[in-house]
Amino acid sequence: MKKVGIPRALIYYNYYPFWFGFFKALGVEVVLSDKTTKQTMSQGSALVVTETCLPIKVYVGHVLNLLDKGIDTIFIPSIQSIAHKIYNCSKIRALPDLVRNVVKQKFNIIEATLDKSEKEQGLPEFLIDTAKSLGIRDEKKILAAQEYGWQVLNNFQTMTRSGIHFEKALRAAIKGNIIIPVQEKEYEVSVALIAHGYNIYDERVSMKIFDKLERLGVKVYTYEQLTQEQLEEGLTTLGVDSAYWANESEMTGAAGHYLRCSKVDGLITITAFGCGPDSIMVDRIMRNAKKFEKPVLGLTIDEHTGEAGFVTRIEAFIDMLLRKKRVNGVLLDKTEDMDSQEEVMKRPNFDNIPTV
Repeated sequence: MKKVGIPRALIYYNYYPFWFGFFKALGVEVVLSDKTTKQTMSQGSALVVTETCLPIKVYVGHVLNLLDKGIDTIFIPSIQSIAHKIYNCSKIRALPDLVRNVVKQKFNIIEATLDKSEKEQGLPEFLIDTAKSLGIRDEKKILAAQEYGWQVLNNFQTMTRSGIHFEKALRAAIKGNIIIPVQEKEYEVSVALIAHGYNIYDERVSMKIFDKLERLGVKVYTYEQLTQEQLEEGLTTLGVDSAYWANESEMTGAAGHYLRCSKVDGLITITAFGCGPDSIMVDRIMRNAKKFEKPVLGLTIDEHTGEAGFVTRIEAFIDMLLRKKRVNGVLLDKTEDMDSQEEVMKRPNFDNIPTV
């Protein structure tokens, strides 16, 4: 069976469920890099210029990890534009070239280009080029694999929109299951975590922020719990007529929605140091937050960020939100936590994929 490596970084946090289903249906084994460690960061950082943002440094480290595992074919696509005139940042657009120039080992890169702002570079062409790189040219088989990819991604998004955490939803989706939350415990305070998936779901990068907030008794909302319509409405709320950046809805759209949401007490933004697009988005969020009189904590991370200071700022922010609710007389008495229950609905797995 052919094998293809996928770095557990950057676009992995947006599209991996789709890629898993797509490659699985093509009969290709997907090998993920290991979770991010201090070594992953340091190895990636050593190969790029200092000014490079943390997510790219982490990505390069994950490529090296796959090579250490003996994987010589790695999926590093060039995602130029995800919709007409909506672009990724320059580093993500040039990711195959960047990796090729800093990693001085011999390996194969699957580097199909997706650019929906150009003719004949849409998703069908992108998937056909990807499959051809693996020696697969049957377009009917590729089309069927695309449908399996969408099925896995749709199941995954169904769960994340219902509040299931990223990792749990991902594990269920690739097994062909859907987890449905039945009951949820009550929280004293809630925050919206405004950040890209690669900055919060990578536990080493975010220093396990979800666990830290859970221990503080905080309910967390993210962009993945919102529909595309809600994200677009959020952009409008913050005065964005049309998005320019591919991941702008994750930040600005989610912030616009949660600033208006009465069940959210405050926002926490997490951005990588040196990220130009994110600095523009966060500035817009901060300026608009004053209009809604909703507190916002801005956190910036890089490979040198210390956990102690990170935790102290979060704890102080949550304490401020609690005191604010007490002053306003809206903080309810603590009720006994109810253990969450989950019902698992079985979905067909990929063991018996029909031949096309």
